[in-house]
Amino acid sequence: MRTIFARPSLWLLFLLLAMMAGCRPGSRLGIPDDGSVVRMVYFYSLDCTHCRVIQEEVLQPLQAEYEDRIQIRWVEISAPENYELLIRTEEHFRIAPQERGLPTLVVGEQVLIGEEQIRRDLSCLLESCFAAGGTTWPNVLGMTGSSPAAPGSPLAGPGVGPDTGLAIICEEEAAVACERPTEIWAAYFYQVGCSACSRAEADIRYVRSRYPELIVEPFNIYDDLPLAQWLARRVGREGDLHTPALFIGDDALIGEEEITPQSLEALVAKYAPTGADQVWTAAEAVAPAGVGLLTVVLAGLVDGLNPCAFATLIFFISYLAAGERKGRQVLAAGGAFTLGVFLAYLAVGLGLYRALDLLQDRVPFATELSRWVYGLTALFCAILAVFSFSDFLKARRGQTEEMSLSLSAGLRQRIRAVIRAGQRARLFVLATFGTGVVISLLELACTGQIYLPTIIYMVSDPGLRARGVLYLLLYNLVFILPLVVVFVLVYLGASSFQLGLFLKRRAALVKLAMTAVFAALAAWLMFALVLR
Repeated sequence: MRTIFARPSLWLLFLLLAMMAGCRPGSRLGIPDDGSVVRMVYFYSLDCTHCRVIQEEVLQPLQAEYEDRIQIRWVEISAPENYELLIRTEEHFRIAPQERGLPTLVVGEQVLIGEEQIRRDLSCLLESCFAAGGTTWPNVLGMTGSSPAAPGSPLAGPGVGPDTGLAIICEEEAAVACERPTEIWAAYFYQVGCSACSRAEADIRYVRSRYPELIVEPFNIYDDLPLAQWLARRVGREGDLHTPALFIGDDALIGEEEITPQSLEALVAKYAPTGADQVWTAAEAVAPAGVGLLTVVLAGLVDGLNPCAFATLIFFISYLAAGERKGRQVLAAGGAFTLGVFLAYLAVGLGLYRALDLLQDRVPFATELSRWVYGLTALFCAILAVFSFSDFLKARRGQTEEMSLSLSAGLRQRIRAVIRAGQRARLFVLATFGTGVVISLLELACTGQIYLPTIIYMVSDPGLRARGVLYLLLYNLVFILPLVVVFVLVYLGASSFQLGLFLKRRAALVKLAMTAVFAALAAWLMFALVLR
């Protein structure tokens, strides 16, 4: 006869009831209720987001759950003595420089570093420590015999970042340091949300507390990437550039494995006799703003006078005349058409610029990929310069229909079909706006020959990249300037025949200008490639 214990489901129910009966308040599954105590030391920083998350979501709930069975010493590392305790702890447990980080949690003879590892391993570590009868305080000088304290109770030190004053730049209390001839200036590049940056900032803060002559100026790498690239290239480290990064004189410390108190103190000792200037102020000389501005304006103007776009515009005006659109109707149609071209062209440019910008940020600097992009674009511009000069010679002979850099017959027919459809629409002005959008996209096969290399030029030039969106707006405003002028002339009585005759007479000059633009872009991109 089978007993009730022969049924697995009843066995499971019996086991659960027995376990529930054996649990009293304060005890948990897998943790014996024998009065054992686990002691932890938690190193954190007030400006470390990951530290705050672990404190609020992991450690404080554990203390509330287990009460006095878990004791935590909260060590806020902005105080120099607390930071020195962290350094001694890392030396005691032989933590490699590349493994250091914040937050750091010491439980018995185990060290958990970073939010991910603490979340993943702490529960199992607690169970094993309780099973072993608890833990003592770690056997590190300055930590034995410690008593737990409330989180945040140690004196808070200065923060690090854009609004917390990492750089003490000749403030009243630092007047003596500012007068010293041995000022050592450093540029520090950080990234918001970077866990490695939190530890690097703690290292920098600690060294500054010992060496007030060290003056650190912080930069968000997203806002000042061209400057970071310039400094990295200056010391031959562009291929390694990532956050955190610190530049002093002719030296650089890049990454958490390099930015350590020992390496920082070594650089301070190196530059103590002579000091170190703010070398990054010379970055403005990398690419004079006037030269970059002139290049962008010239490229936009030549693109706007491109025979591809101008021929389409003349066809559009001839349809306005055929539909007996005059006066204010011409201005309304011209304004809507121009606005459609501007917005569509700007949207395409912003998309290309953002894609290239992300490529620069996500792909390690100076990789073969970026070199290929610049090299191929430079070659493309050189080829276009040759074709443009050939078109210039043809235009001088009156052979404008035989020019190489022009729209194909199929695209011209499609563009004219779009114009005819727009002229027949009931909502004439709205349809004209849509016509401008569609035509600008179709013409990219021709006008994009200048647009794309110009955008790559802006991304490659640190001085232009910092204001890329503004330069794109400028480019497109100059690009539509010929459209505005033409529609005003039509409003004043100019005919499509007169405009066509003007285009034919000036085609050679425009092609020569295009040759110069392509040659200039090719030369710059080759120069940028050599710098990489």
